[in-house]
Amino acid sequence: MSGNEVDRVRRKRGRQNEFARRVTAARVLLLSGDWYAEAPCAAETGRPFSGSIDKRDFGDSSNMRSANRPTTAIQKKKGDAGKEAGAGTRLCFSAPLHRPSATGKPPTWTFLTLPTQASAKLPSRGQVTVEGTLNGRPFQATLEPDGQGGHWLKVDRKLREAAAASPGDVVELEIAPVSVEPEPKVPPDLRKALAAAPPKAREAWSDITPAARRDFVFWIVSAKQAETRARRIATACDMLAKGKRRPCCLDRSGMYARSLSCPVPEDPSNFRRRDAGQ
Repeated sequence: MSGNEVDRVRRKRGRQNEFARRVTAARVLLLSGDWYAEAPCAAETGRPFSGSIDKRDFGDSSNMRSANRPTTAIQKKKGDAGKEAGAGTRLCFSAPLHRPSATGKPPTWTFLTLPTQASAKLPSRGQVTVEGTLNGRPFQATLEPDGQGGHWLKVDRKLREAAAASPGDVVELEIAPVSVEPEPKVPPDLRKALAAAPPKAREAWSDITPAARRDFVFWIVSAKQAETRARRIATACDMLAKGKRRPCCLDRSGMYARSLSCPVPEDPSNFRRRDAGQ
């Protein structure tokens, strides 16, 4: 076999392996309810198999089949976990507080990653809005997906100081998914685009659920480039005007597209020296 033929075989095997990986990842995400092939057929994503399904977030009735597919053993397991967390059961755990790595001026916010066991009991591999306490201080926030099936929490300076915590400390948390999804904070550029969009787009935006609006916002702000963000805003307005109620092909967990990740913690020795004034 010549060198060119060997290269072709290797490339072919590489494509086959990549295709198999993508298919496997897609199956996992479809089972978990964290990825959607078409926006109109998406169920209420906060609790994919145990919470309420808002029929307004489906297109026509034929798309309901995707939400009524048979429940497999994996789905039942995830559904039981979502039901447990969504029924008022509070998750209690401790986690170290990190300051994100930065090249310039250090940010004022900190973050923590949820333990694997605590994250696994949440109803979604994507964003999950929770309420609870951090070192006894009440708060409500949205957990972000880390792209590996887990979650992380951004802790702003106000909450950190109220909890009497510093970077490097281990904090105690008690959280549970909210029973009613809060309204997401709409970015100014999206708000401006909606104001200039056709009336049908604004009507659709007002009619969809807070969870659906959160998905649109998440899809837009997760763009890495300004051009991509602007294009997604225009696409979102167009989809809404055409009756689409969810952003198409949204990977809420980041596991399939490998587009999301947890912040990188700063080296603890750096902020200890800085806090000591060295």
